[in-house]
Amino acid sequence: MSGYEFLHPERVHLAWAALAVIVVLALGEAGAKAALARFLSPVMEARLAARPSRARRGAKVAFSGAALLLGVLALMRPQGPGHMESGVAARASADVMLVLDVSKSMLAEDAAPSRLERARADALDLVDRLHAHRLGLVAFAGRAVVLCPLTTDHAFLRTILGSADERSVSRGGTRIGDALRTAVRAFGEGGAAGRLILLVTDGEDHESHPDDAAREAKAAGVRVVTIGFGAEQGSELFVRDRETGSRRALLDGNGAQVRSRLDGELLRRIALATEGAYVPAGISALDLDAIVREHVEPLARAGAAAPTRRVPDELHPWFVLGALLSVLGAGLAGLVPRVAGAT
Repeated sequence: MSGYEFLHPERVHLAWAALAVIVVLALGEAGAKAALARFLSPVMEARLAARPSRARRGAKVAFSGAALLLGVLALMRPQGPGHMESGVAARASADVMLVLDVSKSMLAEDAAPSRLERARADALDLVDRLHAHRLGLVAFAGRAVVLCPLTTDHAFLRTILGSADERSVSRGGTRIGDALRTAVRAFGEGGAAGRLILLVTDGEDHESHPDDAAREAKAAGVRVVTIGFGAEQGSELFVRDRETGSRRALLDGNGAQVRSRLDGELLRRIALATEGAYVPAGISALDLDAIVREHVEPLARAGAAAPTRRVPDELHPWFVLGALLSVLGAGLAGLVPRVAGAT
């Protein structure tokens, strides 16, 4: 019948064993009378041997066979059409990749104490606000490195993030395009429905084609929220000696002091290409709650819809009940003796 099926149809072969047992029981009942007749005359058998009638013996075999066959059907797990119901909604979560610029331009002190330290501190606070999501970390300068793959172990991520600095990536420069491509690959296959890159940088780029990388992220279903640190008018760069605490100006090849400025236009283009958003942190405080509320949570809710599934009707309890009643019938048929003188 349409809509009815067996969850384990392969167990139908147990019916052969059940049929073999039924044949043995039937032969046993037939041979019992012949064996008794070899020792007793019909008169003495009627007086000494209280046996059920032939009909009851046949009923005992029939009930026993029915119990075995119904048991096999129960093991095959018959199921009816059932009904549709909404499953439990998945936990609202997203995959968020923090992409942190650790290049020397992030050492500018227009965002006190420096762009990098401000960005790292805000990223640590952001981790606390994203406790329900999987997070990862990519650091980049002249190349991009996955410092922490996507994980729910936020304590480990905080440890890695807290130690990320300009020494985390050996090659100098700033290649935002490479960072975006590395982050997209780090998401892997599958995962949460919502995928988001939080790109924390001052926007300076050294010919890594970030616009092309943004379009690749869009094609992979990844949104990018760009967070720009620094002043658009620019700031001089200084390098601080970690042992003495003294600092010196960072000079270019011509001996001039290097200046770095926030490239907000590039960050806007990247965000627009991926249907994300540009957050100009500049040199002021960053509204972390707004980032989570407006950009992360909508992605998580989009992937948290409760699925609809078919719940079949389990019919095997009725077959088990039938098997138990058949066993009871076989017991009663075997216990009731025939009336004296009956054939």
